[in-house]
Amino acid sequence: MSDELFSVKMKELRETTGLNRKEFCKKFEIPYRTMTEWELGHRNAPPYVLRLLSYYVEMQRKLNENGISEK
Repeated sequence: MSDELFSVKMKELRETTGLNRKEFCKKFEIPYRTMTEWELGHRNAPPYVLRLLSYYVEMQRKLNENGISEK
């Protein structure tokens, strides 16, 4: 995955959660500087990181739709 595509996808994912960068980093225990570098396209994580985060966010959305909240 290209640097530009990764940064766009990571930012889109974060924005779908409704969290700002600081909140997202805290929730997923990602260093703020790392997330900033990802979103700016200066660094990339391994592709599986984006897939795992996407999966988690989607599953939480489905659980919330069914009235099951995260503890």
